[in-house]
Amino acid sequence: MEAMDDLAAQTDSYFLRSKAIVERFGDRQATYAVFMRRPVVSTPRLATEFLETAAAERGTRFDIELLHPEGTLVGAGQPILYLSGSLAQLIDLETVLLQKLGPPCVAAYNAYAMCTELPRVAFLAMDARHCAGPEMAEMMAYAASVGSATAQRAAGAVGFVGCAADATAHFFGREKGAGTMPHALIGYAGSTVRAAEMFRERFPDAPLTVLIDYFGREITDAIAVGRRFPELAAAAQLSVRIDTPGGRYCEGLDPARSYEVLERHAPQSIRGYRTEEELRYLVGTGVSAAAIWHLRQALDEAGLKVVKIVGSSGFGPAKCRMMAVAKAPLDVIGTGSYLPELWSETYATADIIAYDGKPMVKAGREFLLRERRKT
Repeated sequence: MEAMDDLAAQTDSYFLRSKAIVERFGDRQATYAVFMRRPVVSTPRLATEFLETAAAERGTRFDIELLHPEGTLVGAGQPILYLSGSLAQLIDLETVLLQKLGPPCVAAYNAYAMCTELPRVAFLAMDARHCAGPEMAEMMAYAASVGSATAQRAAGAVGFVGCAADATAHFFGREKGAGTMPHALIGYAGSTVRAAEMFRERFPDAPLTVLIDYFGREITDAIAVGRRFPELAAAAQLSVRIDTPGGRYCEGLDPARSYEVLERHAPQSIRGYRTEEELRYLVGTGVSAAAIWHLRQALDEAGLKVVKIVGSSGFGPAKCRMMAVAKAPLDVIGTGSYLPELWSETYATADIIAYDGKPMVKAGREFLLRERRKT
């Protein structure tokens, strides 16, 4: 939590000038309605902690009426919370308050959507390196944990079981971040099998998940790793992670072959109308549903039936939906893509709806007053 000393530099200047005017001409009690313009999962903890810290440092008290507790679904335009207190003490908090509320609420909804689409698949949050600094990384990990818990309650989902960084692992009940190796280690080792050997020698007690797409030999290298570690493979302690880039097909696939794979394993997925995006997830380049089925079949035929498959690369709610349609045999998904594609969707909004207890709101936002009368 940043110190209040830094708040002015982070705040929109018109709020600072308004604060100065209110302090000059007299304070009033104000009530804010804080809401989102799209459906979200309520993820308010970081925002309310910020308000509580600000109130304590300023020697004042804010009344926070949380209408939608953490982890509940919220409709577009429905206030998530009402906030009351001294206008002079509240008005310069709005910028940072909304920063701490909007992005987590949208990311939590997307995490919830992914987990409910694939309830039997475990998810790993791998977004840290895509975040704009540690504060955003904290928001996204918190959001993934909240959206995951909502999906667990609603659909019995496995949900998110961890994240990549130690700093945010506590949101998932862990002390350490999860993950085995990046592509850089494969290149350093010179072969996929050698990288696995190095990892196993250095971390003999850690779970072994091996990337298999570095050399474009997903099938060949997956089988080679399984045969190199037969005991781990037989004990279901070995996983292979497929992260094939969108510029090429998985080893052994092309458009026609991809259709053949799904015709064999999941015909229902390609016998109805599909958009171009949906077809890309099903039979396109990269980590498609066909690629997952192709890999699973190859592992099974090689006697590696309990080697687990971890999928990564571009997994968001839409891609998860197509994986569910194709019943893709995934065990784990690593994703940072539950962040919204359109950052504008993360914008939270706050409007004052009462001054000194008297209802007053700008034209067009009267629905906030009506909502308040219902509560």
